[in-house]
Amino acid sequence: MLVETLAVGPLQVNCYLVACPRTKHALVIDPGDEGDRILELVDKLELKVKMVVNTHGHFDHVGANHQVLTATGVELCMHRDDLPLLKVAAQQAEGYGLPAVQSPDPKRFLENGDLVEVGDLSFEVIHTPGHSPGGICLYGEGHLFSGDTLFASSIGRTDLPGGDMKQLLSHIRSQLMVLPDATVVHPGHGPESTIGREKTVNPFLNGDY
Repeated sequence: MLVETLAVGPLQVNCYLVACPRTKHALVIDPGDEGDRILELVDKLELKVKMVVNTHGHFDHVGANHQVLTATGVELCMHRDDLPLLKVAAQQAEGYGLPAVQSPDPKRFLENGDLVEVGDLSFEVIHTPGHSPGGICLYGEGHLFSGDTLFASSIGRTDLPGGDMKQLLSHIRSQLMVLPDATVVHPGHGPESTIGREKTVNPFLNGDY
């Protein structure tokens, strides 16, 4: 499996290109900004983008949706509970003084347990609300793309509208910490980790939260 990471935009969101080596079919996860950089890497690697997935609807994760979708003609997928966030994402970005282009609406809503397939690769959708109502992770091939649910030594913030610390921790513990320790965690910001490492060092999972 090919995984390429681009830290994009002023908030350094991790945009992931995930591709099947045999078919070169690819999934774009969280094109948050800098659509030109994302598309240039797609062309350089000779990938065929088949789908764009937003792990959630916050503006920093969806800012280049329009550009990438227009260039590739593929469908946008996300959980329906974050559609309200997606619809105001451009407005929220402008509130932070950042340029914004409104994202198209999703063509497919992902639910817990759905499969996202690209080439020979298959990823299970894990609904993990708490950072946002429609936050999701993608798990498969020994990798977890965790959005802003789980970070290296941290978790997603829960002080934004729709956030819920108790709910987020419950989903992390019941759905993510049961994955194999060797699972590589690719978060929405910052460095990668593993499930085993987070079980050991993450203070939110080992403290009094």
